[in-house]
Amino acid sequence: MACIPAINPPKTLGIISSSSSFSIQNNFPLSSPARIHFKTAQISQKSLKISVVMAAKQQEYELSLDALTSSDRRDEVMIAAKSSLSNCLSETNLHLTIPALRSKTRGKVRDIYDGGDYLVLVTTDRQSAFDRVLASIPFKGQVLNDTSLWWFNQTQHIAPNAIVAVPDQNVTIAKKCSVFPVEFVVRGYVTGSTDTSLWTVYKNGVRNYCGNVIPEGMVKNERLPKNIITPTTKAADHDVPITPDEIVQQGLMSQADYDEASSKALSLFEYGQRVALEHGVILVDTKYEFGKGPDGSVLLIDEVHTPDSSRYWLAHSYESRFQNGLEPENVDKEFLRLWFKDHCNPYEDKVLPDAPEDLVTELAWRYIFLFETITRSRFQIPETMEPIHDRITRNVSKALSLLQN
Repeated sequence: MACIPAINPPKTLGIISSSSSFSIQNNFPLSSPARIHFKTAQISQKSLKISVVMAAKQQEYELSLDALTSSDRRDEVMIAAKSSLSNCLSETNLHLTIPALRSKTRGKVRDIYDGGDYLVLVTTDRQSAFDRVLASIPFKGQVLNDTSLWWFNQTQHIAPNAIVAVPDQNVTIAKKCSVFPVEFVVRGYVTGSTDTSLWTVYKNGVRNYCGNVIPEGMVKNERLPKNIITPTTKAADHDVPITPDEIVQQGLMSQADYDEASSKALSLFEYGQRVALEHGVILVDTKYEFGKGPDGSVLLIDEVHTPDSSRYWLAHSYESRFQNGLEPENVDKEFLRLWFKDHCNPYEDKVLPDAPEDLVTELAWRYIFLFETITRSRFQIPETMEPIHDRITRNVSKALSLLQN
C-alpha cells in the first residue's frame, strides 16, 4: 500500500506520456490531456446541515435518470467501452520490464511497485467487490486515477498529501510511508448489500456497530442522525469490522493517531458530501486510508471519493423515492454487486459467472458519468491502438529516470 505524504513541489517531468502533460495546484504534474480547471476549495467551519431536497433545487442543472441512461455521451462511451473490452488492463508486470522497480504487490485493484524512494501505483481495470475480483471494466483505471487526483487536490486544506508525479493516465508515483492497517469507512445512510454493510447488520438486529449506537426504527436508505465511522481492519482476504477501542487496544494505531485520522475522515466526508450535492449527487458512504509520514504527520493515501470506494445516489429523486419505498437511483457499482448476488454466492463460490457484457460497459459509463458530473470536465477516452501495458512501461520508465536525476 502506498502513502502520499507532504513533500516539496516535485520536479517537473515535462511531457512523459503520449499526450501533453499539465499541472494542477502545487505543481503536481499530470499526463491526462483533459483540461481540468480547479477552483480554490472553500468550506464552512460549521457542521454540515443540508437538505437534500433544497440542495437539489439549487443545481445549475438537474441530474436525472435520463441523463444517466440515455444521452449522446452515453452512447459514445458505451461504443468505445465495447470496442475496448479486449484491451482492459487486468494485470501488470512492470517489475519485469522496468529495471528500477524492485518488487510488485498485487492489490484488489492496484498493482504497487517498489521503486526505492518511491512507490509506483498502477490503477488497473480490475473490478472488485465481496473481497474478490469480479470483472475488468474498460477505462476504469484511468477514471479512478483521474477522480482521486481531482479530490486529492480539492482536499489539501483538510488532509495533507503529496503526489510526486502522474506519468500516465493509470499511474501515480508517491513517496513511501507507514500505512495504518485500518480502513475508515464513513457512512451517512443506512444502506448496502454486503455482509458488512450497515443495512445488513441493522436488519439482523445489531444496534451497536463498531462503537456507534444506531437508533431503533430506521429503514433502508434512511439518512443517519449524523455521519459515523465504522472502521475495518485491512485483512489479507477480507475486511473485519472493529471498534475504535479495539484498534487502540490491539496496537493498530495509537489513540492520538486514531483521533486525528478519524477527525480528518469525518471532515473529508462532510466536504465530499457538500461538493457532491453541489453537482447533483449524494455521497452516501466511502472509505479512507491513512499513513504516517517521516515527520510523524497523519496523511491521506490510496484513493478519495472514487466510485470504487464510495456509494453515490442522484440527489433530485432521493427524497421522493425514499418516501415511496423505492431504491435510490445509484451511480456506482451496486447494480453489479446485486447481479452477482442474484446469480451466485460471491462469498463462497470458488468460480463466479462472467459478468454480462452489457453490465460491464454500463459500469464503465457510470464511472465516467460520475467523473464528468463532479469535476465538470470531459473524460478523454484513451486510444486503443497501443497496448496499455506498453504505454505504461514507457511512461513510468521516463518518469523514474527524470526523478532519479
